[in-house]
Amino acid sequence: MSTPVPTSGSLHFSTRGEYGVRLMVELARHYGSGPVSLSELAEHEELPRPYLEQLVVSLREGGLVTSTRGARGGYELARSPDDIRLYEVITALEGPITPMTCASADPEHRETCSRSGCCNVEPLWQRVRDAIVEALDSVTLAELAEPVPGNIAHPEPALVAVQPLNHRTKEPVPQP
Repeated sequence: MSTPVPTSGSLHFSTRGEYGVRLMVELARHYGSGPVSLSELAEHEELPRPYLEQLVVSLREGGLVTSTRGARGGYELARSPDDIRLYEVITALEGPITPMTCASADPEHRETCSRSGCCNVEPLWQRVRDAIVEALDSVTLAELAEPVPGNIAHPEPALVAVQPLNHRTKEPVPQP
């Protein structure tokens, strides 16, 4: 007998978090090549474009993406994928990590529970919160953007021969 996969739970990230992380990973794959249109991102990740339009608002407000208008416009990461941690992405999309009200990092939220400060299980929820924050903060977009063997949508890049460039002039270095 199989156990059904839960579709929600007290520690379940919403579709905003799931789709938003996928969007950000796709932008990380395109980092340095200019803006990417939402239509292209939606098609490539098989996500609804109107929903992505809502997500990029939160990501832009969080300082994680920038937008460019015009025919060649679109979205791109505001910083290097190496400098963007998943904690930033999730909190920009979902808000603070709070498994229970008493475990909020915001003192105002903690005070909404009458048992806050005198509850025996409050330290447990704070440890759960801290573990989730630590896990999300330990992963960068660059790590998630790495090719996965066997992934048809994002195959490993082919090896190509490149000519070394002079780092000062950006001109090819003559080869013997």
